Amino acid sequence: MVRQKAHSKFYIVLLLIFLGGVSWLIYSGLTTSSVYFLNVSEALAMPQEKLQQIRLFGTVAEKNLQRDENTLKISFLLEDKDDIKIKVPVHYQGIIPDAFKAGAEVIVEGGMKSEYFLAKTLMTKCPSKYQKENRKNL
Repeated sequence: MVRQKAHSKFYIVLLLIFLGGVSWLIYSGLTTSSVYFLNVSEALAMPQEKLQQIRLFGTVAEKNLQRDENTLKISFLLEDKDDIKIKVPVHYQGIIPDAFKAGAEVIVEGGMKSEYFLAKTLMTKCPSKYQKENRKNL
């Protein structure tokens, strides 16, 4: 009988350790991968400390687009999709998508610094020319 109590205590402790580990994995997975998805005006209205890891959506402004093909650095202004007067400077270094150009809709992921957005990822929205116009032929 004493032996059964010892075994049941062991299994209870083992179950609590298992549940604690699973809970910690779920919590750490949700907190590290949660990212705000905002347009430019929403991001500029938020406090600076909440803008450390976000995704911004907007349009590449016609002016101030600067590329350095040797270092793969690019700087541009990202316009708000609803109000083109609201802009944020973006700095990015890495592979630049082929569809990237002035007027393209882009999503940048990274963090807001004091005066600019430092992007770690740059994605362009697929142009409508890749979408089928007539779906009846499928």
